[in-house]
Amino acid sequence: MGTTTVPTRENVSSNQTPIYVLFDVETVESAEKLTRDHLVGLAAGTIGAVHIKNFGSPEECGSVLTGLDNCPMGSYDEEIVVPRIPKLGPAAYDHYDVHGLGDAYWQDARESALHRSTLLDGGDPLDTAVDRIRGAWGGEMRPATADGRPMYAGMIRETTGGMKMHWDEIARELPGALDDPVIAQLGFNWYLSMPEGGGATRIYRRRWQPGDEDVRDGYGYAEGLAEREPSVTVRPGAGDAVLFDPRNYHAVRGNEGPGRRVALSFFLGVTAGGTLQYWS
Repeated sequence: MGTTTVPTRENVSSNQTPIYVLFDVETVESAEKLTRDHLVGLAAGTIGAVHIKNFGSPEECGSVLTGLDNCPMGSYDEEIVVPRIPKLGPAAYDHYDVHGLGDAYWQDARESALHRSTLLDGGDPLDTAVDRIRGAWGGEMRPATADGRPMYAGMIRETTGGMKMHWDEIARELPGALDDPVIAQLGFNWYLSMPEGGGATRIYRRRWQPGDEDVRDGYGYAEGLAEREPSVTVRPGAGDAVLFDPRNYHAVRGNEGPGRRVALSFFLGVTAGGTLQYWS
């Protein structure tokens, strides 16, 4: 469920000209109920998040989790990302500091894709997720490429201790990385497991500004930067998925009680030609 700090569908204007905040959580009951309008609304900034219930079945989630126990897990740079976040697969973020995607990225991408390729009853859970989103998009959807090579997508990570407030935007963090630049970026998370309490994601309707660097803390930022902005909070259950615009500041709360917070994650980007591409 979602909560907001202001009535986003009421006229909040201080004069006769109407203004609507439009930053709600849209909830759909299954992947089949996800529509192109949901994705367009997120890209346009008129939806705060889309919470897709029952995106994956308990059997699908259980199969991936069981297989994951036998996969080698890396992590983000532990000098920057604290607490440690175990993950399968590289993020483009891991390689921003070298201004490109070098040999280490492509090797990790190949090995991680191979490990993940049989986790869902002998198949790849990324394919399942992409097929369900493609059905909603109704248009071309393909992997993003860098220097003509398909980028890695479908990282699986465990965020038990939460994540600081941060933002993700490949156009600003690694300019020119994508062969086909995107005009909007979305974040997708399919939750394979969730703890009994905690683990919610809070999304603020605020994007990075240069002055924000004054209160940067490692990879994150002081949450006071956005505390007066409209926001939504989403706490999915196991099997659910959440879509939002990661260019908006967002933070993940730590676990409260037993259970793991494990998700398959990737970004989606809308190109000027209307193609939906994906990467991690």
